Amino acid sequence: MVTNKKEKEPLTSIPLPFRNQNHYPLNRIRTGIIVTIIGFLIFLIGARPDALGFDRSPVIGYIQIAVMLIGIAIFTSGGYYTLNSLWHERKHSIAAEIGARFISTGYVVIAISAMADFIGLGSHPFPIMTPFFGIWQARGVLLGESFIAIGFLMMLPYSRSPLFNGTHNDIVPTVRHN
Repeated sequence: MVTNKKEKEPLTSIPLPFRNQNHYPLNRIRTGIIVTIIGFLIFLIGARPDALGFDRSPVIGYIQIAVMLIGIAIFTSGGYYTLNSLWHERKHSIAAEIGARFISTGYVVIAISAMADFIGLGSHPFPIMTPFFGIWQARGVLLGESFIAIGFLMMLPYSRSPLFNGTHNDIVPTVRHN
């Protein structure tokens, strides 16, 4: 019987939520969740600086958008790190690989949409007019966040389908020769 080394009690006496039955790397998962929360807080500082008394401008400016993008990058990286930890000692499935690309694509869509006026793609080009974070930029950010959410869902380790559980290379297609 396996016992706890410090207290010499059987591991079965430890409550179920605190046992690591699936052998997931709990420290990596905790680190990823902490990074995700920190990124979300940075994003909130960029999105609503007036809630913390940081707002000094009536419009959403370059610094505010940059802080939002840094926050989104940090919480996206933390979420990817956490979900990547769930694939411990297993090969990623095809869906998980596609999900990782969806996450990256979503962040690129967010960055280009949010900085559209500053890079010359928006309706208020930077040197001529004051940049404005308008409805189209907000829709682009929402579209990018949707890509990231779909990518996160695709990275979850499912166990029923070979496409989703990482055993896609073990399946050998049968080829008929006529």
